[in-house]
Amino acid sequence: MNFKLTEWNYVKHMRKMFLISTAIVILGIGLLFFRGLNLGIDFASGTRVEVQTEEKVSQEEFTSAFSEAGIDQEFSEVLYADNDRLAYVTFVGQLKQEEVAAIKTTFTEKFESDPNISTVSAQVGRDLAKNALYAVAVASIGIILYITIRFQFSYAVATVVAMLHDAFFMIVAFSLFGVEVNLYFIAAILTIIGYSVNDTIVTFDRVRENIKAYEKDRKIKSMDVYESLINRSIQETIIRSVNTVITVLVTAVALYIFGADSIRGFSLALLIGLFMGMYSSIFIASYLWLLIKRTTINKKKETPATEA
Repeated sequence: MNFKLTEWNYVKHMRKMFLISTAIVILGIGLLFFRGLNLGIDFASGTRVEVQTEEKVSQEEFTSAFSEAGIDQEFSEVLYADNDRLAYVTFVGQLKQEEVAAIKTTFTEKFESDPNISTVSAQVGRDLAKNALYAVAVASIGIILYITIRFQFSYAVATVVAMLHDAFFMIVAFSLFGVEVNLYFIAAILTIIGYSVNDTIVTFDRVRENIKAYEKDRKIKSMDVYESLINRSIQETIIRSVNTVITVLVTAVALYIFGADSIRGFSLALLIGLFMGMYSSIFIASYLWLLIKRTTINKKKETPATEA
């Protein structure tokens, strides 16, 4: 089978892919309801203890130091960075001042290093989560206004739905794999929103150009023409989209393999979001735009009959 990206019939498979995405969204809502998200201390009340040492520290040495400090509260898995010389854990809930003081004293004596202890209260976590939602909402409104002014409202609706689809898919993936959701995750979502919107606008800009070129000689009166034009537009921009994804993918993979554990969630979100951004611009945004156009054409056909 000779398959070429620039010759494939994308419109033919749009409805099928859209239904698959809808099913995934429904399953994702159920997953989030029953499993939830693994919220880091950025969004939930907690305390993070981080220790930088001159030599490698084993997990037994690190965990025993908490017992020596009289800390009985459970903490997350010990994570390492900087060639096992930087170790850190997260406690769910705030540690008391005397517990923080005991940790500082014990770790300074045992590892000759003053531990870095950061605490986030429940109120701060709620505020950060609320501000993250505000950021996504403001970005969505801004995108709608910009695309409506530059293109049409139908383009804006399709673009924003595709953007929200990508963000939701990443949230579901993080819930499924149990990856910690922190501020890096929010940064990744906003980054992917930018890539997704850019990819969709590039496609829609070519659609607009092809429609203008077609309408110089005649008017578009059927959906077959719109489907042909949008398929042609995707074929003309798909190579650019693939090249963009591959370019950023190299960086994302390098960050995931060689980066610190704290930013692996960011790298994973980029890996997932890059593919979803290209997918949604083709099979979500384009299909929604076609549905809106079909509704518009049907209304125009019904209007003369109503007037008669």
